Amino acid sequence: MKHPVDVHVGKRIRHRRWMVGMTQQQLAERVGIKFQQIQKYETGMNRVSASRLWDISEALQVPIDFFFEGLEGGGAEASETTLPSDILADKEALELVRSYYAIPENQRRRLFELARVLSDAA
Repeated sequence: MKHPVDVHVGKRIRHRRWMVGMTQQQLAERVGIKFQQIQKYETGMNRVSASRLWDISEALQVPIDFFFEGLEGGGAEASETTLPSDILADKEALELVRSYYAIPENQRRRLFELARVLSDAA
């Protein structure tokens, strides 16, 4: 039986991997494991050990706590429905974020200001 925390961590791994444009194979190579193991982590079928989560966080360039963001109550109280309300669950939003960070920083700042003005006008 999958533990809700393992499912949540797996979803966060998948979302971050997708955001940085990395395949399961590429992540697996950086971590030193087979891509099938990444698949199992991302679905919550296999629990990620602390040392492996450290390696994954290094490969995906995020702090360890990134994988636990959005968990409510912690431990057994967490539910599998925690992430769907997360903006990262929306593929369009993820694509928008990836595209945004692909823009040079000075232009990105101007785009951000434009978006802020437009959202205030709505």
